[in-house]
Amino acid sequence: MSSIHVHGLGYIGLPTAAMLANYGHSVVGVDVDTELVAELQNGTVTVEEPGLRAFVTEALDSGNLEVSEEVGPSKYHIIAVPTPFDDKEKVAKLDYIEEAGKAIYPHLRSGDSVILESTVPPGTTETVLQPILEQSGHHAGEDIALIHCPETVLPGNIITELRENDRIIGGVNGVSTEAAVRLYDSFVEGDIHTTTDATTAEFVKLIQNTYRDTNIALANELAKLANDYDIDSREATQLANEHPRVELHQPGPGVGGHCLPIDPWFLGQNSDELNLISLARQINDGMADYVVEVLQSEIGSLDGKTIAILGIAYKGNVDDIRNSPGLEIARRIQSSIERKESSISADGGASPGVNVNLNDPHVDDQTLNLHPLDDAITDADALVIATDHKEYTDMDLDRVQQQMSGNTIIDSKAVLDKMRWINAGFNLTRI
Repeated sequence: MSSIHVHGLGYIGLPTAAMLANYGHSVVGVDVDTELVAELQNGTVTVEEPGLRAFVTEALDSGNLEVSEEVGPSKYHIIAVPTPFDDKEKVAKLDYIEEAGKAIYPHLRSGDSVILESTVPPGTTETVLQPILEQSGHHAGEDIALIHCPETVLPGNIITELRENDRIIGGVNGVSTEAAVRLYDSFVEGDIHTTTDATTAEFVKLIQNTYRDTNIALANELAKLANDYDIDSREATQLANEHPRVELHQPGPGVGGHCLPIDPWFLGQNSDELNLISLARQINDGMADYVVEVLQSEIGSLDGKTIAILGIAYKGNVDDIRNSPGLEIARRIQSSIERKESSISADGGASPGVNVNLNDPHVDDQTLNLHPLDDAITDADALVIATDHKEYTDMDLDRVQQQMSGNTIIDSKAVLDKMRWINAGFNLTRI
């Protein structure tokens, strides 16, 4: 078993640290957020993820996991810090990775390994992180191992996927790669694939998410076309996917989270060849406007209306609101009222022209003006379902009918039984 520092205790770093600890490694989880560190030291886990609280508690109670703000020597250093996105310039901001490297290099010893798990533009491991680490006097690939091993987990199933998903490992040379393989082989049940270099591993992670993003963009464009022909795109997609060489994704209100809306842009950070990928991003980012257009086509002007947005998490049954399609739809609804000057505030409050009620049973954010479901839909002229939470699938049809003043539902995630709600008198449109 090895000594390991995991740098960054967010959605990926914390489960990774707990996983390694629960497999017998001696792990120190490091974060610069003093409040987060104090919470974890007290056994408090605030991320909503099935099984994570018990999993982290098990690691802490075993003594194999410690949480600290301080960096020390360790056989392995795993970097799992965020890579924020500059939306204006369409580039990754690598400050956190640089700071992690600066915190690590004074503690490096010959034979240590540094593994970058954060999603980054191709070339980051070798051109950004390596020069910082080599300030220690140790050379990557010779005295120390340097590797990129991207995480590939899905919120809502992180613990299982950390253990069972295949991993891709690319070191700056073969010795580096083998050092990482030995560590991941201690807990990964899926296959471990190795690449010829770290840049290839970085590239692979990005194209995995870009494939999904561009496929969703195709599905979204097909949904718009289907609407023009008055057909259900989801029925057409289901039938098309019966072909053994067709695997279309599903349309929706936009693409959220930290990966799909951002990672495709990373591919173009050092290249001018981003064409189809850029167009796909424009299509997916434009779906919030399309949802509003569909809403307006069903109920006319939104001025003076009450609209309930159901779901501001970016995907079903999680609490993550990063790049939330639901919040973006709310902003676009209010900005569609021409006579007002301000757009929706972050708290989802009402403007003079339209009242927007936000609901999400999984999100607990005091900066947002969230309503209980009953309050959100009471006297609403229309509902827009933006997230596929189970709670929305299980909504009481009769109760919704009694509480709403209108009967229009835009089901952008296809969570409701379409014909059941239409037969009950609702004007339901699916994206």
